[in-house]
Amino acid sequence: MRLPRKLFGRKKEETLKEKEVRVVLPEESYTLMEWKEDGLPCIGMLNSALSDFEHKQIFGWHLSVIIDFEETVENGMPSEEEREVVDPFCDKLDEEIKTGGNALFLIRETWNKTRRLVWRVYDPEIAHQHLQYLADHHRHPRPFDWRMEQDVEWDQAEWYFKQLRA
Repeated sequence: MRLPRKLFGRKKEETLKEKEVRVVLPEESYTLMEWKEDGLPCIGMLNSALSDFEHKQIFGWHLSVIIDFEETVENGMPSEEEREVVDPFCDKLDEEIKTGGNALFLIRETWNKTRRLVWRVYDPEIAHQHLQYLADHHRHPRPFDWRMEQDVEWDQAEWYFKQLRA
């Protein structure tokens, strides 16, 4: 008598299906960027490793989180004390959004009393649910908002990559 494999939880090793792809996530590499927007300085840390990333279409969602600073100094830049409050939250949020390889960090911008963090996301629902949980349970040191848009062609990231080539 032959017993079905499923009964004992054994499973044949599966090969990749036709539309599946194995993706090696690039090691993050940062480039400091500075520019002016509306007459105010903007400082960005771009993950320049993504400029040549082959599997961009897999991370087809553009997630932007904007955090409002409370204490600023000249030109809308955060005070040192404000950075001590906001930076650890940003670092933890980055780790959480990228959990399980669901997102790639793109850029961190500081401009006009705000910090903006941007990721390229695979599954938008996972990221959205996490951000909603943080908002609902007040697990953030400063007010923040987010926006997620489908952007398979990475049009919203292209400006940054053009600056690298300029």
